[in-house]
Amino acid sequence: MGRVRRVLGRPWFITALFAGVVIAGVGLYWFQPWKLWVDETVRDPFPVAAPAPARGGDSAAAGPEELAEGELISHEHETSGSVRVLRLTDGTRVLRLTNLETSNGPALRVWLSDAEVKPGKDGWHVFDDGRHVSLGKLKGNKGDQNYTLPADVDLNRYRSVTIWCDRFDVSFGATELTRT
Repeated sequence: MGRVRRVLGRPWFITALFAGVVIAGVGLYWFQPWKLWVDETVRDPFPVAAPAPARGGDSAAAGPEELAEGELISHEHETSGSVRVLRLTDGTRVLRLTNLETSNGPALRVWLSDAEVKPGKDGWHVFDDGRHVSLGKLKGNKGDQNYTLPADVDLNRYRSVTIWCDRFDVSFGATELTRT
């Protein structure tokens, strides 16, 4: 018992213990390992614009116009789902992820990018350092989600969509956008 008391009372032991706790805390914050076991499913409804007031004999618009589409491929993590860019009847544009399945992770974002989508598992090598627009945090790693595109985004400048991890600078999955 005396030996244990001598070790615990030494300054190097207390310093090492404190450093270990700090390192463990930073590691937990940075990697967020619990997200490996937690799925977040989102079920955003199909986007529709507020109805415009009817004017003498005008019929209501048929619905959203599809501007582009694509199917997600896997990069750093197994990823699948469909991507559609829609113009609503009021002129707003929405990026819609449908049947998304990917891993959960820290700091996931949805990006429009000017990069070519290359297959492969090196998620940080498949995208260049070119232009991108962040549409916001990924709402969940599963399900259907809508992201409003800023009005000033020129879709002719962006050719792909990626689920991007800002924490580790890797693409979880991506798709080339095909204009429709």
